[in-house]
Amino acid sequence: MRASFTWLLRLRWGATLAQAALVVVVDRLSSFDLPVRRLLVVLGLSALSNALLWLFARDRRDIPPALPGAALAFDVLALTAMLYFTGGPLNPFSSLYLVNIALAAAVLDGRATWSIVVLSTLCFGGLFVDSAYLSTKLEGHDHATHMRLHLKGMWLSFTLAAVFIGYFVRRVQRALEADREEIARLRAAQARGEKLAALATLAAGAAHELSTPLSTIAVAARELERRLASIDPAREEDARLVREQCARCRAVLDQLQADVGGGVGDLPRAISVDELLWLSLEGLAPTVDTVIEPTLTGRKLVVPPRSLAMAVRGVVKNAQDASTAGVSLHARATSEAVELVVRDRGEGMNAQTVARLGEPFFTTKEPGKGMGLGLFLTRSVLEHLHGELAVDSRVGEGTEVRLTLPRTVLA
Repeated sequence: MRASFTWLLRLRWGATLAQAALVVVVDRLSSFDLPVRRLLVVLGLSALSNALLWLFARDRRDIPPALPGAALAFDVLALTAMLYFTGGPLNPFSSLYLVNIALAAAVLDGRATWSIVVLSTLCFGGLFVDSAYLSTKLEGHDHATHMRLHLKGMWLSFTLAAVFIGYFVRRVQRALEADREEIARLRAAQARGEKLAALATLAAGAAHELSTPLSTIAVAARELERRLASIDPAREEDARLVREQCARCRAVLDQLQADVGGGVGDLPRAISVDELLWLSLEGLAPTVDTVIEPTLTGRKLVVPPRSLAMAVRGVVKNAQDASTAGVSLHARATSEAVELVVRDRGEGMNAQTVARLGEPFFTTKEPGKGMGLGLFLTRSVLEHLHGELAVDSRVGEGTEVRLTLPRTVLA
């Protein structure tokens, strides 16, 4: 409602200025004797009403639903007053009623729209009952001359109405397209959130159900390994292998729980960019070339540090797995966002693979080296912070991953 009301106010400013310019032009270039002062008073009241509406709505988050309807009703009355002083129903600019009706259909509900339709019809009909006669500055005009002037006025009226209606219909179309894109984005985010919740439930359930039998197998394997140490060394190695594989299964479950549940209870707090990157890279191989632009040096971000560091860490680990020639991490700020850019010089990926990145359990790594959750969890963290993840990769040219956060996270 607020967005629609904002552009309605802008359109009213445009209409007021256009009408004022039209009054001046017609008064100077035509033979009609316009009551300029009265018309400018009506236009001044329209401008005053728009200024008051702007001041009223400037600091309000919620716009009363009746306010746009009241503004359009005032516009209908103002147009009626201007037509009253300039010939009433004989004025070709009466077609401008259609502009207000079209605006009402775009920004109001059904009942309010029909109210504007009825009000416009009654006001236009009232002009047939009473209106001021519009005289001309020159005498001796015959009927044909008046008809030509009237037709020219109809053409000008049609042009103005077409421009205004074309503008706001296109504006409404763009707003609807933006709404559809936002709805699609929210649905995709909701779907990813549901998948993340399902993964958390799966991890907790798997850990709970498998913890006891894995512990039992590990204890039995350790006992069997101890007994076979002096009897059958070859079988002892088998028992040790069973115990090691149990430990590996337990580690996978612990990692799964840490990945999908790591963000729980991680509340936003101020953390410097340097500290965030140090937390992200702690324990990784020292092959990451880190660059922090001067605009971010010493600056702090208000983010959940553990979740964001885990997200950056996952991207860097993927880059290290893909490239032996080194990885770079670049922190920079633009006028609208804060970006963390991870680049590698690996083999890159084709467009089909890039399109699937971020899907749960989709991975390009060898079996046993990845679970396909890293980028999915990273995207979930960024969307929670109203950011986004973008991947640019070409075969033979490496990969660039951009983690974008809104500039509002800067403290």
